[in-house]
Amino acid sequence: QVQLMESGGGLVQPGGSVRLSCAVSGSSLDDSDIGWFREAPGKEREFVASISRSGDSTWYGDSVKDRFSISRARHMTFLQMTMLKPEDTAVYYCAAGSRAAELAKSSSYVDHWGQGTQVTVSS
Repeated sequence: QVQLMESGGGLVQPGGSVRLSCAVSGSSLDDSDIGWFREAPGKEREFVASISRSGDSTWYGDSVKDRFSISRARHMTFLQMTMLKPEDTAVYYCAAGSRAAELAKSSSYVDHWGQGTQVTVSS
């Protein structure tokens, strides 16, 4: 059983930056590809970014390309968010699955979810 725990959310001003962290436990991080999704009030859960277990390949949603960056260490995955906009306000979820490319296509490929962390972009 893989367990995921997000941290790092909070209130950020437009144009600001924040880094989210995802701690993976219960299984080797090397066995899972990791992704980030977000869900804003009244909207469907949206793919944000994913990274392969090797860390060599990454995928990004169109709305966050060139602003967000995903990376990973031994048991941690990070989402660096820059040039934040009010429309980035959402609950951000860490997710584990077999293939990062599949996570980029659909949340149905997610095997395990974290509990989520709120990011609010507002002045």
